[in-house]
Amino acid sequence: MTTQGQASRTVMMIRPVRFGFNPQTAGSNAFQTVDAEGSSAATQAAALAEFDAYVAALRAAGIEVLVFEDTPEPHTPDSIFPNNWVSFHDDGRVALYPMEAPNRRDERREDIIAAMKSQHGYQISERIDFSKAEQEGKYLEGTGSLIFDYANKEVYASYSTRTHPDLLAEVGEKLGFEVIGFHAVDAGGKDIYHTNVVMALGHSYVVIGLDAIPDATERDKVTSRLERTGHEIIALTQEQLAQFAGNMYELQDANGGYHLVMSTTARKSLRPEQVAAIERHASILAVDISTIERYGGGSARCMIAEVRLPKNA
Repeated sequence: MTTQGQASRTVMMIRPVRFGFNPQTAGSNAFQTVDAEGSSAATQAAALAEFDAYVAALRAAGIEVLVFEDTPEPHTPDSIFPNNWVSFHDDGRVALYPMEAPNRRDERREDIIAAMKSQHGYQISERIDFSKAEQEGKYLEGTGSLIFDYANKEVYASYSTRTHPDLLAEVGEKLGFEVIGFHAVDAGGKDIYHTNVVMALGHSYVVIGLDAIPDATERDKVTSRLERTGHEIIALTQEQLAQFAGNMYELQDANGGYHLVMSTTARKSLRPEQVAAIERHASILAVDISTIERYGGGSARCMIAEVRLPKNA
């Protein structure tokens, strides 16, 4: 088995066919904007163009991208955000997660898991299915909820309706990660729906909205853990979180170079000193996904599921 570092080298992405505003997720996702025309052809066309340009930018940077086509039926308007239903781990385990919105549960696709093994040559040693927790009204939405520190076997998670504390403890135990839980709220005091819009953990740094963690004890706990593990802390404001600056993800190219992927919206929100701090660790790769951000309420990190599985020799 070949173990990757913190930054993944391969990602999986889902090419949309009926992308659009999802009313079932809007209640807990303050980043979404209502599309007056619903899942219109124009919105889908714009999202598809943004998706294809994003894939091209990643590949041009030397990052491997496995693209799977979405299916028209059942209608899954958020399928472009695959990191919420699955995670692929270094030891060959695949975890499936419970989703809050009923129409997001159809995003879990057995054919994709099978293709990882049959078409792409990855080893799958075990499937761990947490999705049955949906029947109990408990949700935990993959690496939207979970920020894995692979090197230190820790996982950060902010509690919300989409990240249940009991389920979080179970996932941490079964996957072998110590849980560092905390509460995070937006500028209006509402729980932030996913941890990955609050923080992005790189190999030697972290971009995080510390102002979003209102409890001083929890905030100190998070910062002390990050400092102990040698991460330079690059703090974001609430205004920057609202521009998706927390929804970044570090990837590694075939030559070992680090890239912090973000949207152009997030990039424009950064101050010069924050850019300089990031660029001490990784190059910035910014992509325009403004339609997807506006109507989907997710950004660059949400659109990629890292593939860390070992490959057959």
